[in-house]
Amino acid sequence: MTLEGTEGLEGRVALVAGATRGAGRGIAVELGARGATVYVSGRSSRGRRSEYDRPETIEETAELVTAAGGRGIAVVADHLVPDEVEALVRRIDTEQGRLDVLVNDIWGGELLFEWDSTVWEHDLDKGLRLLRLAVETHAITSHFAVPLLLREPGGLVVEVTDGTADYNASHYRVSFFYDIAKSSVLRMAFALGHELGPRGATAVALTPGWLRSEMMLDAYGVTEETWRDALAEVPHFAISETPAYVGRAVAALAADPEVSRWNGQSLSSGRLAQVYGFTDLDGSRPDAWRYLVEVQDPGRPADTTGYR
Repeated sequence: MTLEGTEGLEGRVALVAGATRGAGRGIAVELGARGATVYVSGRSSRGRRSEYDRPETIEETAELVTAAGGRGIAVVADHLVPDEVEALVRRIDTEQGRLDVLVNDIWGGELLFEWDSTVWEHDLDKGLRLLRLAVETHAITSHFAVPLLLREPGGLVVEVTDGTADYNASHYRVSFFYDIAKSSVLRMAFALGHELGPRGATAVALTPGWLRSEMMLDAYGVTEETWRDALAEVPHFAISETPAYVGRAVAALAADPEVSRWNGQSLSSGRLAQVYGFTDLDGSRPDAWRYLVEVQDPGRPADTTGYR
């Protein structure tokens, strides 16, 4: 399976860190659909659930990657533990001898942040753990994985976050801790771009739009098949997208021989869909961040005409 105007990824090796569910799972599956070997890591396994206590597992993600046409390899790892991350990267080196794509999608903060809560009102322990999960995990993973990625020219690092650089620079994002977490990841991609670019690799920040993740669908009491039922309560949810959409964005970047043109930049699934020509599973091209600025934030009625 290949998407419009791009190459396959046969022979390429990827690590999607934080691939148990949501964007990470969507990215892993779409890389697999292009033929890549994809190591998928996370804390939730069939033997033990993470603090989320969710049913999704890293083994299930690996199976979906393989079913899509690639080779999925599940590795249970806590990316806050350097020894576990080092062992994961050592395993990839031993088994593959290379790493072409690193996706830092580790998050784990949905149960920790408090909406519209000031820094003095927010639970401090939860806020500090959120920052560790969202920031330290990415730094630890890059520390160990980037040397392997740099072994061959053309490597790609994707820092997955929430919000574009322009949007986050001018908007308060949920709470002090959430705002800092997501903006820090944007800056990571910028810094990595300066460090990787001269060494023949590329780093970008990438945000999905309003993601129809497993947790989001559960929060609205709908499924992927019935998601439009949520529009009666949340009309702007009409701009939402599946995890496959951001997955196709990563796959398109990974297959682009001129991906270095994006080095250090902040990108979105909607913007890249316009460049690379891929669509979401329903054939649409939602552009959520333009929609937020032009429709939702100004308080206009929900209308996705011209935005998907």
